[in-house]
Amino acid sequence: MDIECSRLLPSVCAVLIDPKQFVADDTCLEKLLDWFKTVTEAESSLLVLQENPCLTELLFHVLKLQDVSSSILSFTLRLAGIFAAHENSFQYLQQGEVLLSLFSEAGPLSRPAWEDPSVRSGWIQGVGSMVQHERAVQFLCDCGAIDVIFSLQGDHSLFVASAASQLLVHILGFTMRSRRASPLNTQDCDWPICAQMIVEHIEESLRSGTVPQITQALNVLTTLFGRCHDLWTEVLWMQMNPLVGSLLEKEPLLAAHSLVDLLLSMARSPVFSHLECDLWTLSTQALNRLSPTQAGPLALGILNLKDCPQTLRTQAFIILLQPLACVLRAACQPYGSPGLLDESVNDSVITDILLSSKSSCAGLLCQTLAHLEELQPLNHLLVDWPHAPLLSAVITVLQFCNGLATPASSFGDRLCNILIGCFRVQRSALDFLGTLSQGASPSELVRRVVEILLVYLRSPDSSPTVLKKAFQATLKWLLSLSKTSTSSDLCPQTQHFLRDLFPILQKRLCSPRWEVRDSALEFLTHLTKHWGGRAGFRQALLSSEVPELAEDLLRDPESYVRASAVTAMGQLSSRGLCSNPIGTESKNDEKKSLFLELLEILSTDSEGFPRRAVIQVFTEWLREGHTDVSKDKEQFVTKVLQVVSCDLDWEVRVQGLELALVFLVQTLGQYGTECPYAVEISSVTQSTLLTESLQMLCRVKLFEFIFSALCDCDRPVARKSCDILLYLKAKLVHHGSLQGSGEACTASLGTHSTAWLETTLRKWKARDQGQPGGDTDRIDCQGPDDVLEVLRSVDLEELQGTLAKSSDHIEKSPQSLLQDMLATVGILEENEADCY
Repeated sequence: MDIECSRLLPSVCAVLIDPKQFVADDTCLEKLLDWFKTVTEAESSLLVLQENPCLTELLFHVLKLQDVSSSILSFTLRLAGIFAAHENSFQYLQQGEVLLSLFSEAGPLSRPAWEDPSVRSGWIQGVGSMVQHERAVQFLCDCGAIDVIFSLQGDHSLFVASAASQLLVHILGFTMRSRRASPLNTQDCDWPICAQMIVEHIEESLRSGTVPQITQALNVLTTLFGRCHDLWTEVLWMQMNPLVGSLLEKEPLLAAHSLVDLLLSMARSPVFSHLECDLWTLSTQALNRLSPTQAGPLALGILNLKDCPQTLRTQAFIILLQPLACVLRAACQPYGSPGLLDESVNDSVITDILLSSKSSCAGLLCQTLAHLEELQPLNHLLVDWPHAPLLSAVITVLQFCNGLATPASSFGDRLCNILIGCFRVQRSALDFLGTLSQGASPSELVRRVVEILLVYLRSPDSSPTVLKKAFQATLKWLLSLSKTSTSSDLCPQTQHFLRDLFPILQKRLCSPRWEVRDSALEFLTHLTKHWGGRAGFRQALLSSEVPELAEDLLRDPESYVRASAVTAMGQLSSRGLCSNPIGTESKNDEKKSLFLELLEILSTDSEGFPRRAVIQVFTEWLREGHTDVSKDKEQFVTKVLQVVSCDLDWEVRVQGLELALVFLVQTLGQYGTECPYAVEISSVTQSTLLTESLQMLCRVKLFEFIFSALCDCDRPVARKSCDILLYLKAKLVHHGSLQGSGEACTASLGTHSTAWLETTLRKWKARDQGQPGGDTDRIDCQGPDDVLEVLRSVDLEELQGTLAKSSDHIEKSPQSLLQDMLATVGILEENEADCY
């Protein structure tokens, strides 16, 4: 331990045990524990205790205090556990009976502070840290701590209860790993004493017949089999299997969700995944015994496994399909794939769930749709994927939710009444419908998909979230249709679909709900990005009022909508779908060009989202070589950087640096090509061209912007600037442009910091404004030589390393932490002097 830290530690311990002193910041205690853990891992923990007796005194005094705060008691329990994790320190503390007073049944349990969950959690964490050697395990058995852990499994605090179960798993796993006996069998005498206690507790809990205790036992087994893959776990399962199996025979079925978690945890373990394991028999029994809602997660987990009996996989798939099969039957729609759903399967239970209430019906259908959506892309499913029947089923579900289905029976009538207007099911069904676009679909079903999507997009009853899902599903189906087209233009089906879409899009862009306007703009952006170059799309778009409506939304009262409108208009302009070019003024004096309108948003919008969208659009225009931008690229970059440099949003400034980087790469890019077939340019010509390029970069004030960003108080801005300058420096070094001459140049290479650069920037500004003193030690920003001088002078490599560190790296030392804790309560010497 550092000498200065050892000097400060007694004062800190005195503060912690003084009831009159209040440590307000609990994060200080957390940092202190992290430091002690680091110290005990790096050096002898016993030596730390012996050289700093104040630590042992802290543990003793906290035990004597009756009115100790919960945070200090929790801290002390965890601190004792950190030291007791090392066997020699454990013996040292045990001699003084510190550990017995802290962790035995007669320890802090009798104190009022034990009612605080943080104290019970600290006790558990202390015990968990301690269990790193066999002496600690034996101590816990002897002092009754194991029984305390058993009781904490049922704690009313879920965090404490979960931590107690995790601790039992840790203790059992450590005990079994550290044993040196012969291979285990199911006889108790072969198990270590502590392991016997835990196993007997699990068995008693499974036999208890009460849901909380059964759940606790199953959770311990689930965590154990998920973490530990040693062979002894199979021996343990042989002992537990009859008890777990008996749970499936009881009526009612108890702790079903925990039972499913256990079976899936075992199925993922290499110990139990072999085909001869009785786990699969138990899983088959569970699928038959669980309710459809309970069986769904188990069926999904089984189908996600790569090694699983085929009969079990088929059974699991049938269980997932049954709710949708009932929906098809209710609308008189055929199942499809013969034999996939066995007619002997009794779906009366599913029917009862679907008709019992709106919440139960929605819950089962949403779960089914989500599970099937997750399975659809899997390649190892090894069952026939009924694409067409599933597509028909999800369309039927959407028809029921919209009142368009034709019920085939009284069951169908009741199901329609339950599902109509159910937004939750609509959202799940539209998600799955979009996923099904990946498969090959019959043309008749594609027609039905288009019809139902148009219904939802047109419906005035569709909620904003449902409309967003409908737009997303529509985009996926449009992409799917375009893949099947062999021509360079849109296929007739897509063309017809788009002609129906644009009137709907016009209506949605005028919606009174901002969420709808926002979703419509996002959809327009994606459409333009994918099909903006197709003649059929351009014709359909330009024959509508969509571009004009989107441009009007640049002035929307909602900032999210303005941002989406900026992105949409940027994409339209990139594709040449704007009537008003960005580089020219409109004939109508009242209407600005798009560029000037976006520049005004960047300059004046009070919200950050639209401004960020604008600078991203400008960057893309520059990167893609937008036609109107290329006409006068210098003017474009100059105007944009002038506005961005004054923006208060650091994300805008970072994106502005990205634009500067794009322009920099484009300007100097010719010097980065190392093509062996390129025409060789003389060094004199190359130097001249490089100087001209640097002069152009200076004219747009790019370096002033980048250098100012290097001094920015927002770390991401400074880091981005530093990265750009290092890129530029590497480019110039490659061409020998930074090789100065003379001793002065060599002496100043990389010796200056950002403080020098800030002074230089102020001189530039003073000169530009004609202020007195501006010419003193003048550095002309407009000259390439002066830019090169800055690149030589500032140590960018060291600065990059500094910026990569966390913001508190300077004040992160243990010594600083201890000083902060003392300063908080005002007992540092300098603080005392200040008081006078």
